[in-house]
Parts: sequence; C-alpha cells; structure tokens
Amino acid sequence: MATLPDGIKIQWLGHATFIITTPGGKRLLVDPFLKFNPKCPDDLKDPDNIDAILLTHGHNDHTLDAIDIAKKTGAPLVGMIELVEFLGGKGGLDESQQIGFNKGGTVEVAGVRVHMTNAEHSGSFTEDDGSIVYTGEPAGLVIEFDNGFKIYHSGDTCLMADMEIIGRFLEPDVALLCIGDHFTMGPRSAAEAIRMLRVKTVIPMHYGTFPPLVGTPEQLRQEAKDVDGLEVVDLEPGQTLGG
Repeated sequence: MATLPDGIKIQWLGHATFIITTPGGKRLLVDPFLKFNPKCPDDLKDPDNIDAILLTHGHNDHTLDAIDIAKKTGAPLVGMIELVEFLGGKGGLDESQQIGFNKGGTVEVAGVRVHMTNAEHSGSFTEDDGSIVYTGEPAGLVIEFDNGFKIYHSGDTCLMADMEIIGRFLEPDVALLCIGDHFTMGPRSAAEAIRMLRVKTVIPMHYGTFPPLVGTPEQLRQEAKDVDGLEVVDLEPGQTLGG
C-alpha cells in the first residue's frame, strides 16, 4: 500500500467523508455525512477532537452532520462562502467558526493551507420540509501541508478540463476521486482525471453507498491500467492510510 509522509493519515468514513490528520496532530473532517451514512462504521459516526470541517458543496450527503460537529467541537466550517454562511446562520455559529472563501482562493486553518478549485456539479441543501436552498457553487479542495505534500479532494464532479490545471499548477500527491457514476464521474471518467492530474496515488470515494453508485475501484484500475506507477488504494470504511 502507498505510504504517506510521517504523521499524515487519511481515514475514509465511507461516501466522500474523510478524517485527515496532519503531522501536528490536527484532525480535518471533510464532507461530514455520518449518522445516516450506511457505510460509516457505528463507532465513527460521532467524531470528536476535530479541528476544522472542510466542505466541498451543500448537498446533504456531504454536510448533514456539519453543524452538530461544529457545535460539539468548536471546529470552524471551511468552504464556499454561501454554504458556510448558510450553515453558520442555520446553526447559530459564531463568525469565528465561519471561514468562507471561493474558487481560486486559499485559506490557512489548523496548520494547513486549503486551496479551493473548480468542480462541475450542483450545490444545494434540502431542508426537513423538502424545500431546497441554493448554497453556492460546488468546489474541490487541495490541502497543502507544511512539507509541501498535497491531497486533492475532488468533491462531486464530472470530468473537466480544469483537472489539467489542478495537476499542473497545484501538483497534488494524492487524489481522493469520486468514481460512483450517476451523480459524479464513473471509473472511465476518473481514469482520464488521473491522467490529467498526473497523480500516482488515488483513493476512490463516492461509490457503493447507494444503489445508483455502481462504479468500483477494480473498474478504475482497469480503465487506468496504462498509467505507469499508479496505485489505486481502495480503503474499507474506517480504514486509514498512513500512520
């Protein structure tokens, strides 16, 4: 299995949800969908010691637990400005817990730099009464550590030309890529994304959670078998890469 620099850990909680640990021991929770996530292990559905909550877009299967965890831990919400302001207001969070920014921007939080990239998808939050609230455009995130190591979380997206720019300009070392199809890229599109990003370590996500998400890591391996040195690391929910 691929190795990461000392102190960096990537734990998959199912769907698009990850806890990324920094060399300094900070814990970044990305796209918190836990309590109603059928793939998340029960003992990981209510995490604590979270230092920042990073959000790619507003859909409930990426944000549903964000407010509760922010209130519990004091961690700031970090993401698209409209989304952060919506969730912050909905949850009554202090302004210090709302770090909203936009595509092309970079913020520093919990000892890392977070770069916001483009993603092609949609962005909204569905309220309990079924009403839909627009929450700004979707995004991807590149997390940069002090040692220069970078992890790219694609968010929900289709294949897009911007991935060539992300690969050339931001140079991620690891990519967390959606492969489920139906709502996002499937394996064939994700394989082309790998070529454009020029990344050699990929962790598939956003597959197998619900019946329409039919893409598999093995299909991704087959579609990207021409990429020399590629390692597709298909973590089980709860499993961690690095340590």
